[in-house]
Amino acid sequence: MRALKSSNEGFILISLEFVRCTKMAEKDIVDKAYEAIELARSTGKIRKGANEVTKAIEKGTAKLVAIAKDVNPPEITMHIPLLSKEKGVPCVEVPSREELGTAAGLSVPTTAVVILQEGEAKSVVSEIAKEIVK
Repeated sequence: MRALKSSNEGFILISLEFVRCTKMAEKDIVDKAYEAIELARSTGKIRKGANEVTKAIEKGTAKLVAIAKDVNPPEITMHIPLLSKEKGVPCVEVPSREELGTAAGLSVPTTAVVILQEGEAKSVVSEIAKEIVK
């Protein structure tokens, strides 16, 4: 999709690319993502929230990103799949903020979670990455 944006000097062509994470129908990958987050929470290192996830991707420390589909407004997490694709980080879209928060060990919902150090989840994270690349 392309859009024209006017400026004082003329028109600037802007390319808008919409990138999505894994499709929701891939329940197997979603379940593995929850498992990886739970394992990394106890044996590795994770960060929670859209801002922390964005920082981790930009710094290059992210191993796996999970974002919730039911975020309102969607602009909160809209940039994360683009950054993930740009940096080559696997990104999984999960159905629920509540389930994502629970997997991250929180009593409240969260919009996004990033795994920084896999710990015992290393094999699960690599499986997810292989599935996403297919």
